[in-house]
Amino acid sequence: MDGKTLRRSHNRSKGLAALHLVSAWATANRVVLGQVATDAKSNEMTAIPRLLQWLPLAGCIVTIDAMGCQTKIAEQIIAQGGDYVLALKGNQETLAAEVEEAFIDADARGYAGVESEFLETIERGHGRRETRRYRTLGDLSGVPRSAVWKAMNMIGMVESRREVAGKVSIETRYFIGSIGTSATRFAHAVRGHWGVENGLHWNLDISFREDECRVRDPVARANLAVLRHLALSRLKNDDTKLGLQNKRLKAACNEDYLTKLLFESPKRKDDAGASASANISSA
Repeated sequence: MDGKTLRRSHNRSKGLAALHLVSAWATANRVVLGQVATDAKSNEMTAIPRLLQWLPLAGCIVTIDAMGCQTKIAEQIIAQGGDYVLALKGNQETLAAEVEEAFIDADARGYAGVESEFLETIERGHGRRETRRYRTLGDLSGVPRSAVWKAMNMIGMVESRREVAGKVSIETRYFIGSIGTSATRFAHAVRGHWGVENGLHWNLDISFREDECRVRDPVARANLAVLRHLALSRLKNDDTKLGLQNKRLKAACNEDYLTKLLFESPKRKDDAGASASANISSA
């Protein structure tokens, strides 16, 4: 789940702020499951619970960035039968500090005697090399704040190392979750979260030029956003070997293709993901 602002949908002369939508994106199926607009006096923390209550979460992992890292949201996900992986940042400063310290202590002991898994992936492409190291930890004795989080049974750390044109950047991120200590499952959840950025938001901006749309009527701009979501979901699940923009053009010129998009059930595609070499070890 993630939010996106339609940047040019504001109307300053009438005091209308730009529309902000929180969307639920099914990574494997490449479908928008739902969306909620936030009003001028609200934000994602109030929109996420409303959107969650509409979704059948049994057997699902819900991933949300730091804005959604709230105890009530975690409790709601568990109550609806799902699991969660939530990013940690400054909005949970005490918890984030405890999680970081727990990893420092466990690392100093070589992760001896604790439930932990490690996974490393390496990806190459477009002139860059990205190495990601995933580490999970099931020992929460050093995280007192874990007691207030429903069903929390793991903490996770991701170290990302990117090399581009000889320049190296390193970033470390921390997470909490209810998915256990499987490093493979943790990596799948963390990487899958970027599907909402790459598979949804980026395509809306590039292929649909959403941020350039100047429709400012409150109802019309929200309805058009929903229609873009529907169109993108159908185009993403069409097996025609064309890019999204060319698919849109073909649909405008070819009624048979448009009929196929609108009325035929899409074929199931495996979520192959990016190619990567992996090394798993348990401690």
